Amino acid sequence: MSIVTPYKDNSKSKKEQVADMFDNIAPKYDFLNQLLSLGIHKSWRRKSINLLKEFHPKTILDIATGTGDFAIEAIRLNPDKVVGVDISEGMMKLGKEKIKKLGLQNKIKLKSGDSENLPFADNSFDAITVGFGVRNFENLEKGIQDIYRVLNNNGTLVILEFSKPKKFPIKGLYNFYFKYITPFVGKVFSKDNSAYAYLPESVKAFPEDFEFINILNKAGFKETKAISLTFGIASIYFCKKTQ
Repeated sequence: MSIVTPYKDNSKSKKEQVADMFDNIAPKYDFLNQLLSLGIHKSWRRKSINLLKEFHPKTILDIATGTGDFAIEAIRLNPDKVVGVDISEGMMKLGKEKIKKLGLQNKIKLKSGDSENLPFADNSFDAITVGFGVRNFENLEKGIQDIYRVLNNNGTLVILEFSKPKKFPIKGLYNFYFKYITPFVGKVFSKDNSAYAYLPESVKAFPEDFEFINILNKAGFKETKAISLTFGIASIYFCKKTQ
């Protein structure tokens, strides 16, 4: 699997570049998410969290939490606590402000954390969520293995990630939008020329569907399945840690 980085002429690791990228675009991130997805990302997030309802998780970890939207959505499950981790301090600063405005600071804690070396003990969480973050992992398999480590036995993992539509005409429209519209709009509003060009490149390089399911299974997950969303623009990956 090829490693795609945001800044081509930069000697930093992918992890460091991703952190820099999100720090750069943090002030406009929520606005651009809403604009570029036409608000559809909210329904995707709801569907992802709804998959956890029947399991009544009391401790939830949100990886690549960014500005905290997934962590905030998880409050609907009435957990005892939600912890969000991210490598971008700029994104989490905005997330903490958002959480404080909603009065959820006693329920949700955001902390700096590397997805491949999570700062938690084994079997720490009943459920783990990752929204649009796994394709940014520097070492995808290592990241998935560490997620498995900190998830409780019988715990549930839900990953929401972009995918590539396969059917005409959605495939062509999607490719045009992602290749031309997304980078242009991102450049205009975020002032980071590379960040929104990286988005379609990272989606293209990501091992989706059965290839990603195989990575989850290799890490030890069971009952693994992929749920296609909105003509295949995104997918939810659902799996369990069972002994």
